[in-house]
Amino acid sequence: MTAETTARFRAAVEQGDLAALEDLFTEDIRLLSPVKFTPFEGRPMVLGLFGVLLRTFEDFRYVGHFAGEASTSAGGPREPSEILLFRATVNGKEIHGIDLLQFGEDGRIQEFTVMVRPMSAVQALGEAVLRGLAADGFVPDGTTR
Repeated sequence: MTAETTARFRAAVEQGDLAALEDLFTEDIRLLSPVKFTPFEGRPMVLGLFGVLLRTFEDFRYVGHFAGEASTSAGGPREPSEILLFRATVNGKEIHGIDLLQFGEDGRIQEFTVMVRPMSAVQALGEAVLRGLAADGFVPDGTTR
C-alpha cells in the first residue's frame, strides 16, 4: 500500500496537482522542513505549503527512490518509509534533496521530512517559501519561526 501511495504522491507533485495530494495525507500530517525549526502540522497547513512549493520550484524532478523503514521524529517503532531523491532550481540555485515519506496505519503519509543541500539553496528556498506563505496568508506576520 505504501508503494502505491508513493507512486500517487510522486505523480501529483510532478504534475503540480495539489488537489491529488489531499487524499494522500493523514489529517494530522507533520512536515519537517529545512527552512523552519518547528514542523508544519495538519493537512490544511501542509497543503498550503505544497501550494507554495509547487509554484516555487523550477524544473522539479525526482531522480531516485528507496524503500525501507524508520522511526518518525516522535520516536516509536520503525514503520514503512520511502525516500524520493529530487533535483530542482529555486531563484537560480540548484537544489539536491530528499523527501522522506513515513506512513500511518491506513497507508497515507503521516510524516514528511524534506532535506536539501547546499546551504545557499536552503537559504534561497527559505526566502521563497516565506514570501509564498505570507502572500497566501499562512504566516500573517511574515515569519515562519
